[in-house]
Amino acid sequence: MAGRGKTLGSGAAKKATSRSSKAGLQFPVGRIARFLKAGKYAERVGAGAPVLELAGNAARDNKKTRIVPRHIQLAVRNDEELSKLLGDVTIANGGVMPNIHNLLLPKKAGSNKPTDDDN
Repeated sequence: MAGRGKTLGSGAAKKATSRSSKAGLQFPVGRIARFLKAGKYAERVGAGAPVLELAGNAARDNKKTRIVPRHIQLAVRNDEELSKLLGDVTIANGGVMPNIHNLLLPKKAGSNKPTDDDN
């Protein structure tokens, strides 16, 4: 009987862990990967996509644990290469990039020079 290896059924079966729990994420990694493959965005889709990392950072900046389309929009539009690649893409529920015109911002108090109007 020596040399036959382990017999089937001996020992406890290992509990399956999802890719989401391995990465410590709240959204379904497997489902997103399946949608990306089915959408024919590229010939191959890797698990280490830079959009995911940047969107996770955007979610963390907003003190959220779940990535929503708004975080993907912020991540893509803040990155120069991804913004160029996805320039014509509309992300549903992504919103717009925050932009306040400089004229509408309050003046800085310390930058004013004293004027000689006391004459």
